[in-house]
Amino acid sequence: MAKYGFDEPAVRAVKHDVVYCSISGFGQTGPLRSMQAYAHLINAFSGMMELERGGVLAPKAANLQAADVLAGGQAFGAISAALVRRFRTGRGAHLDLSMLECLICADDINFPALLNGAPALRRPRIGMVVLPVGDQGQHVAMQLGNAPAMWERMTEVLGRPDLKDDPRFATSALRREHWGELVKVMAQWLEQFDTREAAVEKLAAGRVPGVPMLMPEEVIEHPHLKARGAFPEVDHPVSGKVRVTAAPFQVDGQPTVPRGPVPYTIGQHTDQVLKGFLGYSDAQVQALGATGVLGQR
Repeated sequence: MAKYGFDEPAVRAVKHDVVYCSISGFGQTGPLRSMQAYAHLINAFSGMMELERGGVLAPKAANLQAADVLAGGQAFGAISAALVRRFRTGRGAHLDLSMLECLICADDINFPALLNGAPALRRPRIGMVVLPVGDQGQHVAMQLGNAPAMWERMTEVLGRPDLKDDPRFATSALRREHWGELVKVMAQWLEQFDTREAAVEKLAAGRVPGVPMLMPEEVIEHPHLKARGAFPEVDHPVSGKVRVTAAPFQVDGQPTVPRGPVPYTIGQHTDQVLKGFLGYSDAQVQALGATGVLGQR
């Protein structure tokens, strides 16, 4: 932005109380501030790619561009908070968001451990289970945490009340120590089911957290997400109706969906933004257009 004359100091010289948010791979300060970054590269640099190996797998690229998404979400919160502060004090803000730090802060286990002298856990997190069900390539994900009475409920669902007195599993610490043996017990229990839905129904009846592992094709047609309006239709000038993802939050019981058609060309809504939201006159918009600063319209 400095190259174009629109960095934070330049904008603040025009509007002293501006809330200006800078999102970059490594932040606006430090020796790597000018280094190019994409979510994939941040995933590698942050240590997450190494941790996801679980001490076994080769490093691989992730489908989820987590660093991009997390940085956008953090920016949303930071900008909102800065606007509230400006409303109260009249003071603007320069928000400096690092994709790298957003991804590091998202790990609430390994980095707190490393920072305080404990080793990182280069293995799948204990308590999280993904196991096959039936012979159709289906899987069930379960979470066996430390919530009150969770272990007791699990033993009831498994039909193994004897496990309550098993010295290997008597406490949370012992269950962590013998986690591999406990996973085998759960895998054997799942052998009785032909489908993931049957297993999940049994887990839910016993108040043990579990869900079927879905394919993306199943996700976009799932009745729960349809009920929440997660995939609204919007108009496209060429393709007609297209489905998109709504914002991941609802306001006053309603999904947050696009209020207009899909933009098709760069600058398509420039006039609407300048005139309708910023109050520019026709003459001012024409003058800006004549200078070329509005780009393609």
